[in-house]
Parts: sequence; structure tokens; C-alpha cells
Amino acid sequence: MALLTTSATEAGFPSSARVLHVSPSLPDLYSSTYNTYRLRRSSPPMNTAAALSSVDLQQHIYNSLLESRTADVSLHVYGTWEAIYKLHRVILIQSGFFSSLFTAGFLESSPKLRSHLQGPEEIDVIFDDRNITRAAFEICIARLYGGGPPLYVPPSIIPTTSHPLTPSFSSPSLSFDTPKGHHTATPQLLLSVLATAVYLSIPSMASQAVNCIMNTVGPYTVIPYLNFAIGKAIEADPDRKAEAAVGLENIAQLVTENCASSTSRSPLRTSSTKLDPADDLSDKLLDLDVQKEDPAESNEVESEPDDGPIREPYFHYGLLSDKIGEAAACWIARWGADMLIHEEKASRGPELPVTPVPVLAQNVSSRKRADTMPAKPSTSSEPVIPDPHVTPVIWARGGLNSKWVRQILGSNLLFVRGEKERYDMACTIVELRRRQGVDEEEEKDWEILFREGIYYANLLVDDIMAISQHISPTTGRPFVPLSVLQEAHWDQSLLRCQITSKPNPTSSPSSPSLSPPPSREKELGLSITTAEILARLPTSNSSPSTVDDRDKPYYPVGHDSSVRIGDSGGIDGASMDQLFESPPSVSSPTTDSKAPVRATTTEADFFGLKPERQTASGCIASDATGKARWSPYPPFRFAVEFWDIDALKEKSRLHSQTIWYAGSLFNVYVQVIRKKGIQLGVYLHRQSNIDPIPAPSAPLSLNRTGHAPANRMPSLPQLSTSQSSPSVATHYSPSVRPLSRSTTPNSSPPTSSGHATSFTSLPSTIPATSPAVAPSQPYRDPRPAIAAYFTISCASSTGSSITRFTSVPDVFSVSQSWGWKSSSLRTEHLEVGPDGQPAEPTIPAPRLSSLRATIVLGIV
Repeated sequence: MALLTTSATEAGFPSSARVLHVSPSLPDLYSSTYNTYRLRRSSPPMNTAAALSSVDLQQHIYNSLLESRTADVSLHVYGTWEAIYKLHRVILIQSGFFSSLFTAGFLESSPKLRSHLQGPEEIDVIFDDRNITRAAFEICIARLYGGGPPLYVPPSIIPTTSHPLTPSFSSPSLSFDTPKGHHTATPQLLLSVLATAVYLSIPSMASQAVNCIMNTVGPYTVIPYLNFAIGKAIEADPDRKAEAAVGLENIAQLVTENCASSTSRSPLRTSSTKLDPADDLSDKLLDLDVQKEDPAESNEVESEPDDGPIREPYFHYGLLSDKIGEAAACWIARWGADMLIHEEKASRGPELPVTPVPVLAQNVSSRKRADTMPAKPSTSSEPVIPDPHVTPVIWARGGLNSKWVRQILGSNLLFVRGEKERYDMACTIVELRRRQGVDEEEEKDWEILFREGIYYANLLVDDIMAISQHISPTTGRPFVPLSVLQEAHWDQSLLRCQITSKPNPTSSPSSPSLSPPPSREKELGLSITTAEILARLPTSNSSPSTVDDRDKPYYPVGHDSSVRIGDSGGIDGASMDQLFESPPSVSSPTTDSKAPVRATTTEADFFGLKPERQTASGCIASDATGKARWSPYPPFRFAVEFWDIDALKEKSRLHSQTIWYAGSLFNVYVQVIRKKGIQLGVYLHRQSNIDPIPAPSAPLSLNRTGHAPANRMPSLPQLSTSQSSPSVATHYSPSVRPLSRSTTPNSSPPTSSGHATSFTSLPSTIPATSPAVAPSQPYRDPRPAIAAYFTISCASSTGSSITRFTSVPDVFSVSQSWGWKSSSLRTEHLEVGPDGQPAEPTIPAPRLSSLRATIVLGIV
């Protein structure tokens, strides 16, 4: 027997009535002439064109939302706005939240028999999460009905090749027109949609929001995104929180303060409404670290004054918050030094830089606000066009707090040319904030920063002496205590002694051996295991020296791993369980070093930026096995940059500047490889002392002027969608037996004269290079082969993710290279055509477009 239902309105019945159609073979149920006539009129033959198509059915379902027809549940929403929504249970249960509410044994799971005059059952839904706004909630509900306004992400907040730091940075007054029927996806709305989608357990909306957020990380959004990731509430105009979604203005019945509902309610807060011992609303909601607080309730419960610290509400959305935090942290690591230039310049003007959160300029019509929103002061309820001269705040107060500043400046991932430049950057930021007023709490962080965040042992003696005499113009005191510099100089002298006192081998440094010996045979014995550190610490009756031993700093010796931080891959089409699936820890070694893994980080480790320096106690606490290796000497940190790599020919090398560390010369080069597709290789090279220093990469405009690059501000290449799938990276040495040296593109061949001949490409040659500069060499390591561990961290084209390759100690003979080749680096920094072959490069590339990498290098 077939059962069909039809619209009660179509049949002429009240809206709350349900009409049942059955076969005429049951005259005892419907025997009247009227019902027989209605059956024939409302049941079209199923074999005719009258049956609804899937498109018509979809539109019919969406229209039921817009017109509030045949609703069987009424949601009374309390939050940053108050309204009643007439909806349908069968649609809502697509959401994990409502599915648990209506099917997991709660009181709301049993619809009450109500008269059609009373309307649908009303249920109170209380959103204590202030990040959930009306527009975000309505968009999520509309998506369940298969409709809703498309989200329009303004081009002004999307990084492009021509505007690497987003068009809103170079032209803040740039306006845009939102297409008709679309909803403008401001950064605040995207964060609110994510918060709402996670709360309601709608993975498709959460995925869309996260992807949009990851693709809009820029100067004006990085601080709001980072604040969201660490649990702070979204900063937005309170009036705008009650704005309706475009096209959905009429689905909500706004409730005024004096309006009292006469219908029965079943508040979700009451735990006694649950009938059966079923699982709580959703497993995924239990995983959320969300601490909610109602200021009004707090005032009612506690009337006595509280002298303790005021705790702000904390909103954390699990791993999705951490993904956003990683993207923001990676962006700051890549672009932080560049943004400091603009902030410092702005701070020297009439007033300090302001407004870290941009208000987008757009052409929209004003909408009616909720009547229940309390009147709060607002500068303007309409869109504001930012001042063209306003600089986003990142390093000054109003941006990062002092603890984040300290950790980022000490991070190995921070793109800064060298240790001296890192010190200069730290001084600039500290003085920038001190000019806003000296804060005693911040001064404690600055003391730790200058004591631990900078590796003075890797500076030249002249630089150490200059720093010892560097006085803060604000406080009148030295930036760095003299004892810190003296200890660094002592460590520097000890390392030199161990290197130069090593017995000289029979072979010459300029003639590498054909078969490199195992790395252990070439080590100086500088590393120490965790078990050995523990054995050196007294177990009882601590002497005064014990405290010093426990606080002695150590630096980890790398293990083979390939890790990607800030990756948004695997989000599209993922379920809620998959969105919250924990990737491996950043510090855990991978079983397959060829495949970069997506690492997970948290606010506790500053989303992967926390320096790896540990005290003796920290080494023991972090390594239960006792097998990890540590070095008492800080590694050498430097950064490299390459331009126009898409114009690089196969097997040609594009070099970085050459640096000196521990008696040896090193540089980095990139190379295009066409084996198994197109890959980009990045390699660390031990430079020969008798070969000419290769000319470093430079932008074409810089090559014409002939000046060496310093801390420039390159740009973000175009957004790449391929970063979602990490590619295989191969770690190997292309020059184990370097019988002949590969030359830099368009450079003169190496000579054997023993002089460091500098060579430069022609002014019109691309990739361009600048004149080579030989670094100062206080001493030389006489060994033909050394053992060194290293890490190469390559920032993505947008800066929102970093791929980090780490190697155990490898043997570096003279003129030998070790590194990785990866197709993921190729897709992010090389233009590839539809056939998988290199596309015609748009050269010369903008001066601000480059491949950036940070290097950590240490000998053992």
C-alpha cells in the first residue's frame, strides 16, 4: 500500500495539519466523497511529467525555509542576537548537533502532540559562544536546506602575484562591489562561520571556512586569526553581529525585550531533559576546549568584590583552531621582518600605527539591527574605508604580546639573514614598544629574549664587542648583559680549539675523498645523549653548581624527518572525525623521511615556532628513551632567498650568499630536476676555499644597481592549491664524487688559482645575480670531511605554511652537497603548464616574489 503526503496548505487545511493519502482500497478510513475527491486531485500519476525533478525538489525544500512553511520545530535562539526560527527536524538532523538533540534520547527527541493553533514546538537554543553571530548561523542553517547566499571573499584580502601582501595593503582605500545575492565574507564572518559550523557539527561548512581563512592570511588578518586560534573572542562591531545573512532577512522573527512567548520551552541547559543514557550531544563537541562565561550570571552569583585577575572567555575549536594558528605563525615567520620596516616607519610619524583589524570598504545597503541588542558606543555602523597611510600592527602594542614576540624572535623559522640581523631586529622591536611606554612585565620578556633568543657564539668578535657597548636610548642600559656575551665568547673559543686541534688528515682540504667515511668517524665528539646528561647531574645533596648544571643549555641534534606546518590539506570533504584527527607530533621522527607529514602544533609550542633550546632538565623531561642527541653549542642560523627560479634551466644552479661557520664555508643552491616529473631541489653545499665564491641570486632590478641585498621585502607568489597534498621529497647528495663542479647559470667557470674570484651575470640575464662577497674567515677547519646536521625550512608561496626538512649528521666533504628535491616545492614556486611541463615564465618576476628558506646548521 503506497503512502503519500501533500501540502496541507495546498489541500486547504491549517498549517499544523498533516494529510495522509492512502489507496482507495481502504474505504473505512476515507469514505467521504470529499476525501475521495481530494485524493484524486492531490495525487498526480507517478508515471507522468508531473513528478518533481531533483532541482525542483531542492528549490521546494529551500523555499520552505524562506517562507517558514510546514515547520515542525521552532528554535528560540539566545546569543548575540535573539530570534525565533521555524524549521524542520528532518533537515536539521543533517547537523551533528541537531541529530544528537532530536535522536539521542533527549526530551526534544519526542515531538509533543500539539494543536495546530499553537504552532510548532518551541525549543530554546542558548549560544554562550559570542563568536556565533546571526549571519553565520543563518548561512549554516541555509546550507542544510541546500541554499543560502554564496560567500564572496573580497579580492582585497587575497594575496596575489601583483599584490603579494594583498591589495588592501598597497591600496587600503580600494573598494569592491559584492555580487548581487552574495554575502561578503569578511575575516570576522569567516571566523564566525567556522565557530558556528563546529558548534553545530557541520563539517562541510567548517571545511569551507578553514580553506577561506588559510587563503586570506595577510597583514591585516594575521593578528585577528592568531588571536582566534589562541582562544580570544572575535573583535567585531557588536551591531554587525546581529545583521542577517543576505537573502535570509525574513527567516528570523526578532524578539524584543518586552515580548514574552506563550509557548512551552525545553531549555537545552537542563540536563534532566535526557530520557535515556545515550551519548552526549556529539563526540566531537566533547573534544572542544570551549570555556563559556555569561558576565550577567557571574554578577548574580558573586556579589562580593573579587580582587583576583579577571579571566577572559576562552574559545578554542580543537585542531581547526590550531591549523589557523599554524598558518598565522608561519606567515609572521616569513613576513615579520618585512612588516617591521613599515611599522617602524609609521611609528616615527605623527602617531603610532593603529587598527590591526581592517574594516573592508564595500557597497552594501544598511540592514535593520536586532531590537534586543544593547546600545553600545560605535564609531560607525556603516563600512569604513581605512586610511591609506594606516599600517597594520604586528610588533607594536596592539599586535603580538611580549611573550609571542620573544618566542618568534628566537625561533629557527624566522626569516632573518643572520644572527646579527636578528639582534638588530630585536632591538628595533623592543625600542618600538618602549617608546609606547616601559612595561615592567614586558621587560622581563626582553631580558629572556636577549639572554637566550640570540646565539652570540656564532657572531664575529667585532660584533660581540659592538653589542657590549650598545645602550638602549630609552632605559640607558645595555641590551645584553656583559656576562652573556662573555660566556658566548668562551663557548666560541672552546669550539675553535676543538676544531683546530683535531689531528690533520693526510689528504688536502681541496681534494675530497672518493668514498666518504661514516659520519661517526668524522665527528668531533661534541654531541651528548640524554642519558649522559642525566648521569652528569648529581642525584642528591645538591651543591651550588648543581643548579647551574641543570640550567645549562643544550640544542637538539636533528633526526631525519620531513614535516609540514600550517598545511590545510585533507580538509575538503572530510568528516567531523577526520577534521579532528590528530596528525603526528612535530618532534616525533617519521618512519618514512621521504614523505612530508602534516604536523600538529598547539599554542603551548607557539604553533611550531618555539625555539628548540632546552636546559638539562628540559632534555631529560622531553626524552624518556634517553637516546636523543644534544649539542652544547648553538647551531648556526641563516636565511637564503632566490628570485626567478622559474627561469632556471635544468641542471643549472642558483646560489645563495656564502657564509662561514666553524671553519668552513657553506651556501645553498636550488636546481630544477626533470626526473619523474618536474621537481625543485634545494641543497646545502660545503664550499671549497680555493674555488671562486658563487654569485648569489638577486632580483633583476637589484642586479642592475649592483648593490648586495639586505633585508628586502619580497612578495608572495600566487596562491597554490597543490599544497594540500605533500609530495615525496628525496634526501640525497648529488655530488658525492664531485669530479667537476656545476657552474652557476651564466657565470664564468671556476678557476684553480686559489683566489676567490667573484662573478656576476649580465644585467639582462635571468635569473640575475649580484656580485659575490667572500665572508670573513677567522680560522679554517683543516679536515677534508666533517659531520654536520642541518635543517632547511622552505616557506610556501603565500607564507601560510612551512615545509621543514631535517637531516641527521651527514658527512660533508669539500664541495659536497646534501639536500632534498620535492615536487611540492616545484608546484609552489614554479609555473607549470597543463601538460606538467614548465610554463613560459613571466620574467622578470616582481622584485617581491622569491623563494625563501631558513637554514639551521650544526657540527658534531
